[in-house]
Amino acid sequence: MSESDGMDDVVDGGLRQSLMIASRIAETLARSRQESQRQQEHQDAQVAHEAQARLAAERSAAHAALAPVEKDQWWDKAQPHDIATAHAVAEGWKDHDPAALAASEKIRQEVFTRYGIDTRDVGTDAAYLESGIQTAAMDKVRQDELARSQEETRKAAAEHEKAMGLLAAARAEELRAQAAELAPEMERHQVPVEYLANPELAQALQTAHSSKTPAAVAAADATVQERMFLIGKDGINGPDLDQLRNETTANINGADASHFEDPQFVQAAKEMHEAKLLAESGFTGSERTPVEQRYERAEKELFARMESVGREIENRVTDNDSSRLQDQGLKTETAAAAGYGSAEHHEKFAESLEQSGANETQIRGRLVAARSEGTHPSAAVTMGKGATKARKSRTGATVGAERGKNGLSR
Repeated sequence: MSESDGMDDVVDGGLRQSLMIASRIAETLARSRQESQRQQEHQDAQVAHEAQARLAAERSAAHAALAPVEKDQWWDKAQPHDIATAHAVAEGWKDHDPAALAASEKIRQEVFTRYGIDTRDVGTDAAYLESGIQTAAMDKVRQDELARSQEETRKAAAEHEKAMGLLAAARAEELRAQAAELAPEMERHQVPVEYLANPELAQALQTAHSSKTPAAVAAADATVQERMFLIGKDGINGPDLDQLRNETTANINGADASHFEDPQFVQAAKEMHEAKLLAESGFTGSERTPVEQRYERAEKELFARMESVGREIENRVTDNDSSRLQDQGLKTETAAAAGYGSAEHHEKFAESLEQSGANETQIRGRLVAARSEGTHPSAAVTMGKGATKARKSRTGATVGAERGKNGLSR
């Protein structure tokens, strides 16, 4: 064996050993890489799993948020904020979840039907949608309130009409019963049943029915004829307020629309209107209350009711001059009393009323009332302490001054 052959064995053995060591190192490195790869894959799988879990949880939450959208009861009670939130969730998930896509379409239909808003024009701006729904909801509430008010008004009108119908039926039954009782008198005077709605005529017929003597029957019959004539002129219900107001203010000095707020003044105007119609048509009235006397009594009542307005003005004028009058003394007061009621006194009184701001109508009315007084206030007080004196009858000229423009002629 040669020397070279031994060296080769040594070299070959060392190389073999080195290769074995290298092989073991490579094997270790390979196992390390495999372990690292396995760990990375495990981490990636863990992250993916966690991501999938989060996605599933979010999807479940979205389903829970959108589930009520399919129920009509939810829409009846949902507030604008609730609707806007559901819309935002549906818009965020509709490209990834079929249920969200269906909810998005349901929301669009309901919002458009209930509030007139198309969610496709809004996009994902929940705040804008909430504001629009809030405005539309307020408008709907107002419209609902208006509709409810109109319905209540309609029901009230229907109830009123029903009540009036019942009252009319009851009144008709009452008139039929009254007509059965007063049939003889109604036949004698040819009175239609509906005329019994006039209380004055009904009373006159009742009086005629109850009268025992020929004189009483004749008086009642005369009253029935008067009432039949007046119904023919003014209708069953008599003159209306506008007619009396226009007629009285045109014919009576000092009367104006404000006096017709007084029911007693209106009644006096009605009585004078009726007395004038009867006198102009030849009715004389009864022996106890002739038509002329009824006219005078109504006219007197009108002026008495008017006097309070002029009296207030006179008192104001008197109060303004009270300090001056207090300094005149007894002599001046006596002189004033002597001239009270004269033409000069009335002229000065008219001037004082005019200076106080009274209009022409008020001045005329107060002067008419003043002419009916023939005693100075101080003298009246003095007379009140003694025996009461009878008031003198007014002359024809004085009565004429108080009459209206178109009063009864004597």
